[in-house]
Amino acid sequence: MSKNGYINTAQMPKVINKKSIQIASQSIPMQILSSTPGRLRLRVAPSHRQVGEMQRIASALEADPNVNQVRTNIQNGSIVIYHGTQDASLDNIFATLQDLGIILGNITIGKTDAAAEVSNAAADLNNRVKQATNNAVDLRILFPLGLAILAIRQFMIQGLRLERIPWYVLAWYAFDSFIKLHGTNNQQHSSSES
Repeated sequence: MSKNGYINTAQMPKVINKKSIQIASQSIPMQILSSTPGRLRLRVAPSHRQVGEMQRIASALEADPNVNQVRTNIQNGSIVIYHGTQDASLDNIFATLQDLGIILGNITIGKTDAAAEVSNAAADLNNRVKQATNNAVDLRILFPLGLAILAIRQFMIQGLRLERIPWYVLAWYAFDSFIKLHGTNNQQHSSSES
């Protein structure tokens, strides 16, 4: 039986995807956001948050037998690596990162450390809400919905009185936050389709 025109596999030429094994020619700054047993979360510098670059890093990490799963988020530049809990598996991951030209350290992303921590906490809470609801809802739905409920409550209690927090201000915040939180997602879809 022939395979691709060759009688046996020993005669077949070896095809190597050089792009997948190529060592990075330039350094890629990354920051360790969290490291817990079995899970390592990294943030890629904004200048290296391209789909191809992040996928190349994820593919190289997935080749490690100690790595169970690699998840990337291009928008915030995070790479989450689920690995074995042994110290050797984490050492192998760091060696792979070093081979790829990745430099671990602090990176400047235009935010203060406090702002970055708040953003990370909100993103983690959002992921937990999505997991708890089987991706039915997230904070982008719950936050505007909560403000809308407060607006209705204020309107029912106070009517059109302008004391304390008026209902229409909460209604505006509900509408505004819904548009802003969902507007970024639509822009991503339109840019990925082109």
